[in-house]
Amino acid sequence: MATKANLVIDQGTTFSTSLNLQDEYGLPLDLSGYTANSQMRKWYTSSNASATFTTGVANGVITLSLTANQTSNLTSGRYVYDVEINSGTTISRVVEGIVTVTPQVTR
Repeated sequence: MATKANLVIDQGTTFSTSLNLQDEYGLPLDLSGYTANSQMRKWYTSSNASATFTTGVANGVITLSLTANQTSNLTSGRYVYDVEINSGTTISRVVEGIVTVTPQVTR
């Protein structure tokens, strides 16, 4: 079952966040050999992703990033996202939640 984590992205800015994954003992999850993929969509049923996060995986931490150009192209409002990890044989959803994009004033 995926952990719930909501995100706030300021439109027009560079976005980065780190998600710390832990095992049942509170130790960093061993993600050696894993890759991560993450997208956000306006609705769960949307056929097109609104943005695809650049992901990094290291020492139980998954980093999600978007460029300022990517966030400028997002309409302010509510989105959904998830993060899946892939071992090469198994894909697991580890984090999911709501993304709120706040509107940009300075352009």
